[in-house]
Amino acid sequence: MLELADVDTAYGAAPMLRNVTLNVRAGELVCLLGPNGAGKTTTFMTACGVVRAQRGKVRVMGNDVAALGTEKLAALGVGLVPEGRRLFPGLTVIENLRLGYDAVSNRGPKFDLQLDKMSNLFPRIRERLRQTAGTLSGGEQAMVALARALIGEPKLVIMDEPSLGLSPKLIGEYFEITQEIHRRGTTVLLIEQNAEMGLRIADRGYILVKGRVAQEGPARELLSSKTAKSLYL
Repeated sequence: MLELADVDTAYGAAPMLRNVTLNVRAGELVCLLGPNGAGKTTTFMTACGVVRAQRGKVRVMGNDVAALGTEKLAALGVGLVPEGRRLFPGLTVIENLRLGYDAVSNRGPKFDLQLDKMSNLFPRIRERLRQTAGTLSGGEQAMVALARALIGEPKLVIMDEPSLGLSPKLIGEYFEITQEIHRRGTTVLLIEQNAEMGLRIADRGYILVKGRVAQEGPARELLSSKTAKSLYL
């Protein structure tokens, strides 16, 4: 569903990703790990087409992202959860969710059904639908950002550092919801700094160090790998 093949990127003269190759197959939960500055968010931005690869190819569901354009990813079936949530703080929760839905479809009646599904999946935000997003707690904003990505029933969800800034209890809840999304059939690329928790729910993992894939493999093997632990864990 998602493939980066021999990708190089740079910000100006500063190289960021070097020969990065990774793939996420249909039905998988794949975790991309790495310390601060490893290039995780650059990978997210490159996968979304916001940052263009200088070399290599980025494909989503067989489509060249550079030719497709970022704005068409939602309609293709891709849900995005950017680092820092990126909600519209002056809009209500329901308005933020409506924006996520309208990026995929403008069929009004179905929105109410999808909203009900999101309210059941995220009970924490059920009573906050009419509240402006900027007044929510960090944990509530994280749930709204994920609900906005899911409300259009995407085939693939890409999350960038979703646990950042959350309390340990909320991180646990967030990862449980991520597991549930995966169980329901959604393919997930989870970009995380919380290596142990990420690998415990993932099928496979990649470890990114200084813009390069330093190690990859089944999640269980990475959890027990001495090389992985020396690189990052």
